[in-house]
Amino acid sequence: MASAYEDFKLLTAAIDNTPLIDNHAHPLLKADSVNKHPLLSIATEANGDALETSKNSLSHIRTVKHLAEVLGCEQTWDAVETGVERKRLESRDGWIKRCFDGIETILIDDGLDIPGQAETCSWHSQFTKSECKRIVRLETVASDIIARHFVPASGPAHITEKDSRQFLDLFSAEIVKAISDPEVVGFKSIICYRRGLDIPPIEDLDAPGVTLTLKEIANAGLKTEERVGSSLRRRLENSDLNCLIVHVAAQYVNDAPGPKKPIQFHTGLGDNDMTLTKSSPSHLQTFIRGYPNVPIVLLHAGYPWTRETAYLAAMYPNVYADIGEVFPCISRQGQEGVVKEMLEVCPWSKILCSTDGHGFPEMFLTATTQIRSVLKTVLGELIQVQQLDEKQAVRLAQDILFFNSKKLYNLETKSMPPSITQLPLLPKTTWSNQTIIQKLQSLNAKYLRVYWHDYTSSSKCRLIPIKQVYRTLSSGKPVTLNITQCVFGLLQTDAMIPQVNASGMYVVQTDWSTLKPGPADGHVSCFGYFTQQDGSEVPTCPRSLLRRIINNAAAQGLTFLFGFEIEFVVMERNPDRNSPDKFQTLRTDGHSWSMSRILADWGREGSFSTAVDEILDALEEADIAVDQFHPENAPGQFELVLGALPPLEACDSVLHARQILESVSARHGFRVTLHPKPFATACGSASHTHLSISSPGGDKPELYESFYAGILTHLRAILAFTYSNPTSYERMLDSFWAGGRWITWGTQNKEAPLRKVEGSHWEIKTVDGLANPYFAVAAFIVAGVDGINKKISLTWGDCLGDPARFSAQERKELGIEVMFPADLREALGALKEDEVLGELLHRDVVQRYVDVKEAELKMLEPMTSEDRRRWVMERY
Repeated sequence: MASAYEDFKLLTAAIDNTPLIDNHAHPLLKADSVNKHPLLSIATEANGDALETSKNSLSHIRTVKHLAEVLGCEQTWDAVETGVERKRLESRDGWIKRCFDGIETILIDDGLDIPGQAETCSWHSQFTKSECKRIVRLETVASDIIARHFVPASGPAHITEKDSRQFLDLFSAEIVKAISDPEVVGFKSIICYRRGLDIPPIEDLDAPGVTLTLKEIANAGLKTEERVGSSLRRRLENSDLNCLIVHVAAQYVNDAPGPKKPIQFHTGLGDNDMTLTKSSPSHLQTFIRGYPNVPIVLLHAGYPWTRETAYLAAMYPNVYADIGEVFPCISRQGQEGVVKEMLEVCPWSKILCSTDGHGFPEMFLTATTQIRSVLKTVLGELIQVQQLDEKQAVRLAQDILFFNSKKLYNLETKSMPPSITQLPLLPKTTWSNQTIIQKLQSLNAKYLRVYWHDYTSSSKCRLIPIKQVYRTLSSGKPVTLNITQCVFGLLQTDAMIPQVNASGMYVVQTDWSTLKPGPADGHVSCFGYFTQQDGSEVPTCPRSLLRRIINNAAAQGLTFLFGFEIEFVVMERNPDRNSPDKFQTLRTDGHSWSMSRILADWGREGSFSTAVDEILDALEEADIAVDQFHPENAPGQFELVLGALPPLEACDSVLHARQILESVSARHGFRVTLHPKPFATACGSASHTHLSISSPGGDKPELYESFYAGILTHLRAILAFTYSNPTSYERMLDSFWAGGRWITWGTQNKEAPLRKVEGSHWEIKTVDGLANPYFAVAAFIVAGVDGINKKISLTWGDCLGDPARFSAQERKELGIEVMFPADLREALGALKEDEVLGELLHRDVVQRYVDVKEAELKMLEPMTSEDRRRWVMERY
């Protein structure tokens, strides 16, 4: 059920953007040792002859597919190996950093039996956000002590009773040292490999019998391993000796003051060097009871003993379940099954995640990607069947990925997961650079346009040749723009308002989730959001503002759908170059609302209908739903009705649709304008906005009536955003189906500013094409939510006629007593006076908006009405 989570945007954003603490992994191989070990081992625990047959496993096939996508190669193992080798040669450090993307820190067991071939723990910190920490392997500590102090360079080991006591003292000293070492955050035992997990109790570690046992077993318990350089490592083979060192470590951890450092146990999934039946963590029950103050981490989900692992973590307060190594070493179905079995009984606060990555960075890449993907699917299904709500799923995911390990290991981290109130502020995609390249290639892109929308509601963009985009992405860097910080203080003439200066730069981050084809062949477009150089949010960025407000509403359980109408007038270039009018009215006969004969010349070369055909095709290709298209009343006026979308997507879509509309029309020799009132005696153009409350309970009158009452309460101030230009008020006429001049509402009443359609679906008619949609939608949402929070009553009566034609008494009876601002200056005054709306939006945003608009007015007011009409038509 791979698409189960697709509608859960908070959950998806949380999983994609929560840094991962890898609570168990191993060092990478040094560059000169990589080719001594098979890359094939990154998706299996098999070795020897069995390693080759792993190519026929589902886990291997999935790993090949994933790496091939990242490397941009064929989905074959040979192609993947070649691609990995190429990455190592191009930039080993760059490739490692890519593979570690999204990992906050790694807790590294550096006790694998490959001395001299692996990098140090601290070396890995250059690739993670926070410093990596050590997990001390008990068996390695013990074998190194014996090799250094008691074993001759040649010949058999012989340990006396005195030596055995010294060994115990030396081992104890190393454990005490590790407990106090801030670089060590825990211990690990692989006793599962040496004898199994059935560890017998030892009542008194100081008893004489223990020392004698040590003497006897030490001589028989060492197996000489390969000498690597000057290092000689001995492997502990004796069952009793392995039990002893685990008990010694557990007792010291148990008795140590302060936070306890956990002991990790290898359980389940591993190579054929262990006895499978003794790898079940259920054998550890006696040991767990014996050390109630020692945190115990059961690694690898105990696979295939996952339910036993979950049970122990649920029943014992000191036990935690790790779900590592199943990513990427078992199939996708198996991984989902592991997570589901864990959640059957285990509290999610006891579940940790890890990669068990070892040797090769590619294992970290595939494991972390698969962990996030599986969490999306499993938690999405749980939301769908109502076992969790989305907020609970977000908390669960962030606990498993980050918070549980941070708390258990007492870690200091540089990063933190985004809060529930920050999630919609984040880009929706975490596509790899290679995935982005493949997407651009699939769209046959030659140029990338990165758009933003400013305070004058001017659509701005930068065009980047696609080869430059590919060069940037291939280097591992993001595609960003550096834009002057005065960008939100510029007028349409590029003059700066007095409150800004030319110093400083913002960074425009590319939001690849908005990538769409168009508005021309070979061009693709996306939107950006502004950050400071350090990546922090720019509060005055219109798009970020709306994301923040959407999130604030979502935190209260409120979500919305918005749909825009685009009314526009089509004009032709004026052949008379001496005329002050660059454009003239479209030459059509009998143009009026929904008149079918206006479409009679559909397909005739040179007619606007040919442009319409291309416009609708381009919108469909861009996945922008068009509900309807029809002629409107004014000469050359048409309307596009777009489908309903969540607020941010709706704003992005209407702006992208306008770019397609303008671009296609221009290619056919036409000019479109969004001027609110291009002809004094004809109907004006608007951008009517439909909205509904899509969250549960949204259709209950007690909820949506308070929401719309909030909008009506703040409407005089909101009009500064929705009627944002002096020409907007030329359209504000009574009895013209334009929403009139009175604050009221009415069921299916097109003379009211708010038209109730059905349930919580209402239309706001007092918006035109010169409004910045991000600001307008943000204002609607905060005003409506304020109405809900304050339980504002819809005291206005249902207006079923034209309020301009009512008597004063009739208006009073319906509560229609307040008129719109007469012009933009009065609307800006209302905005400044509405302190509640200002705080809910952002004081800096409101102040900057007022400053820009007042500077605009200073420029536009001296113009004659005709000069202003031409000026606006040239720009909108």
